[in-house]
Amino acid sequence: MTRSAMAGLSPLGVLFAVLGLAAIFAPFMTLAANRIVAGEGRALWTLAAPQITGPGIALMLLGLALGLPAARPFLRIAGAALGLAGLVWLLVLGASSLLAEAGEYARVSPAAGFWFLLVVFALMMADALSALSPGPAARAGLLVLVLALVAALLCSGALSDLSIAQEFASRKDAFYSASLRHLGLAFGSLLAAAVIGLPLGVLSHRNAGLRRALLPVLSFLQTIPSLAMFGIMIPVLSWLSGVIPGARAIGIAGIGFAPAFLALTLYSLLPVVANVLAGLRTAPAATLEAARGMGMTWRQRLTRVELPLGLPVVLAGLRIVLVQNIGLAVIAGLIGGGGYGTFVFQGLNQTAGDLILLGALPTVALALVSAIAMDILVELTTPRTEREE
Repeated sequence: MTRSAMAGLSPLGVLFAVLGLAAIFAPFMTLAANRIVAGEGRALWTLAAPQITGPGIALMLLGLALGLPAARPFLRIAGAALGLAGLVWLLVLGASSLLAEAGEYARVSPAAGFWFLLVVFALMMADALSALSPGPAARAGLLVLVLALVAALLCSGALSDLSIAQEFASRKDAFYSASLRHLGLAFGSLLAAAVIGLPLGVLSHRNAGLRRALLPVLSFLQTIPSLAMFGIMIPVLSWLSGVIPGARAIGIAGIGFAPAFLALTLYSLLPVVANVLAGLRTAPAATLEAARGMGMTWRQRLTRVELPLGLPVVLAGLRIVLVQNIGLAVIAGLIGGGGYGTFVFQGLNQTAGDLILLGALPTVALALVSAIAMDILVELTTPRTEREE
């Protein structure tokens, strides 16, 4: 290939193409005789007859090729979409074909090749969107479209042959209960941290002595490892439930939801307080002086000048907290707090990879969707002049 031709290629597109081609030769799915035994890896071209695997492989190769031109981000988006469509095609038809030749208790699961290709096409899509820099409305629309397509795929039953879908079918009620508990832990602790941390941040902004005393304490809490923090909460809340009448009746106990919720709230305080401080400091000195000259009180300057100007920074802190708490809430499964961690730790105990995925995949998806939604919210609150810089 000539140098001029190479100059027209996207370096990331070339990397994605090389990685994607390598992943095509890795096992795409595993077939196991039952839920207990380890599965045997199957390559792409051994999943089913050539007339079934051929279109899927062709879609992925075409997708990788469309990701190569540097100056055509729309082509990379189309390539990523074609690649993802090929992945779904092979996953759905490959699973049914493999099961048709296996026994009654056989299980099929996606293998390393599938996950690697999924990451490659997702990164290709993200790279193309980054180059196009769509506005908040376009990103929100794209997010809704992707969620609708994923929901339609899951509700269609096309993936029901997969082992993870069978794990879900046998634990449907427990999964919905765990989902509610996980959302309660992540969003509830975020709300509690915001209610406590926002006033503390404002007071610390006004009072240097409080700021010097508070921030080291919150920093110390943040350095405690998550497992240790959850463990510390157990004896503390056990003692409180014993000495406070009626505490156990409202859910305060050494294990369960309460210690997990309290630990997540404590972890969240430092990012909230620190970002409130940083946000309030973004107000230019000249603007504050003008506000004083207009006769505004400190409360009016706070609500009309400092908080509106610092809102993007405050929301960025809440985004960090939300994504952090969605991940840390998995640990709650160790102390009976529920959530998706219950499936993760059950799967680890039973050496059942699909059960681990039943807890891990919704956690990752929830964190990803929350991060994108919060990014859109942060951008919407950022002044247009700053967005365009």
